[in-house]
Amino acid sequence: MWQIFLGSIVLSLIHASIPNHWIPIIAISKIQKWTYKETISATFIIGFAHMMSTIIIGIIVGFLGIKLSENYDYIIKIAAPLVLLSIGVIYLLLDLKSDHRHHHHKNEEQIIKNKKSKFAIISSLSIAMFLSPCLEIEAYYFQAASLGWIGILIVSTTYLAVTMLSIIALVHFGLKGVNKFNFHFLENHDKMITGIVLILLGLLAYFVEF
Repeated sequence: MWQIFLGSIVLSLIHASIPNHWIPIIAISKIQKWTYKETISATFIIGFAHMMSTIIIGIIVGFLGIKLSENYDYIIKIAAPLVLLSIGVIYLLLDLKSDHRHHHHKNEEQIIKNKKSKFAIISSLSIAMFLSPCLEIEAYYFQAASLGWIGILIVSTTYLAVTMLSIIALVHFGLKGVNKFNFHFLENHDKMITGIVLILLGLLAYFVEF
């Protein structure tokens, strides 16, 4: 259980720290001249939409994992770490193949250009984030299924709390001008970092089970 909990925390922190999850909100806030309260409220709504789609799909993945483990417990103990390892390798390959050019968040800029109202901007970003669930957490739900519904609950609540608090904190510090760090490496190599973590979690899951 501690393994699932700690793994959820690590993946949630990495996921939340990816700049394209919160820097666009800060940029839009400054361009639209939102108040601090409006920006934090928008962050909560947009982040919640993203996390809800991830959790919904994750519960479905976890449910399938639980059903599989009921009849093929030995298979799930091997399959779950393999899923994490496989997705981790895919992330590493995607990172190697990407050109790592700096992106200027064209989708967000287009939203600002075409839709000036706060409601329209928040709605558009919320829909976009809802339709972009977190793949690495989805894979971890399969691993959590080895604990049954308690594992699904641990991942869901941990992911929701840690990711939401982290994104809000990053937006807060960004608005206050505290985070002057260079996030280009994290933005350009988020797949590599995530891939390494998934591979490590997959190896840990396998060797702890066996």
